[in-house]
Amino acid sequence: MTDLDFIFSRRSIRRFTDEKVSENHVKLLLEAAMAAPTAMNMRPWHFVVIDDPGKLADLHRILPFGKMQTPLAISVCGNLGSAKKLVTERFWVQDCSAATENLLLAANALGLGAVWCGVHPINRLESAISSSLNLPSHVIPLNVVFIGHPAEKKPPRTQYDPAKISHNLFEVRWESSVDQD
Repeated sequence: MTDLDFIFSRRSIRRFTDEKVSENHVKLLLEAAMAAPTAMNMRPWHFVVIDDPGKLADLHRILPFGKMQTPLAISVCGNLGSAKKLVTERFWVQDCSAATENLLLAANALGLGAVWCGVHPINRLESAISSSLNLPSHVIPLNVVFIGHPAEKKPPRTQYDPAKISHNLFEVRWESSVDQD
């Protein structure tokens, strides 16, 4: 066991129980998401918490890979209505992606399961999600994260691959003495 096990044990969960996610856990998930770093601390995110069965059914209908039956989903959106629009327009995807990863890690730490379903940059999905969630034109849905109590368990893993690492220059392979032990 290492201090990083909560990262290695985070897996995409696609089967869930019917048990609702507590309001306390939802707040913790959102707090963790908003602890993410952002360019110039602009925090261009907006989160839509979805627990209405009709709205969840809309998401299942809209998202080709979003058929998971969960009691909760959170759409992570970029709010481009900021006064510093030039910064937000350039970095909102990175900022909201960092928030999404924090949300996923927090879900795992709380014993919940979660899976990230991409929306942006597919215009058809953006339009359908925006319409379903009544988003203003300056708020763009990046993704929908389905969250619930897991009905499946997956083993921890890393996808570490030394072949995907260079040292100082692209064509120079990074060699770790730890890998050689």
